[in-house]
Amino acid sequence: MMNVTSAMKYTGALLLSVLLLGNSAAAIQEPQVLVQETTDKIISVLHTSQDKIKAEPNHLLGIVDTIVAPHFDFERMSSWVLGKYWRKATPDEKTRFAQEFRTLLVRTYAKALNDNYDKQIDMLTPRKRKDGKQVTVRTEIQQSGGFPIPISYKMHVKNGAWKIFDVSVDGISLVANYRSSFAKEIRKDGLEKLIARLVDRNQPSNATDVAK
Repeated sequence: MMNVTSAMKYTGALLLSVLLLGNSAAAIQEPQVLVQETTDKIISVLHTSQDKIKAEPNHLLGIVDTIVAPHFDFERMSSWVLGKYWRKATPDEKTRFAQEFRTLLVRTYAKALNDNYDKQIDMLTPRKRKDGKQVTVRTEIQQSGGFPIPISYKMHVKNGAWKIFDVSVDGISLVANYRSSFAKEIRKDGLEKLIARLVDRNQPSNATDVAK
């Protein structure tokens, strides 16, 4: 089974495209339709934007931060990632952690998005919870000469729109993966030290160039 960190390199095009439609429609679109339409849209944009992205790496970050990031349920993801430590955290700690976790994911997804805009993406049958409040959108990203990478997106309705609150790559939950690593850091040094490390990691000078 593939490590989540390396597998994320294969997930960008679809993961981010799920989120680009926005809330212009009066009715909530079916998640499967939203994924398909926004995937087509982002692939088209990336094919025509590579020169600008290579010349100005922050151009891609700006797109992701302003258009994509608002469609994640970062509050729910942050609370699940910290688990019991979220319940013990102060309001200020929750706010600062959620912001840094958001920045970490935006940078990760921006890099993955730019690496995978030219991959073929197949849509599989989604799995819906009986009450209709949660859907898992299942996809596969094809790899030349290798097995496809299965990517699943858990989505729920919040404030009248579908939002992603977890992603599974080759069967490994992104939230669970971060939860395990963050818990080890908190047990060792405390939540404040974890937040400080995320702040340092998220500095542009310490982050990987997303256009490369």
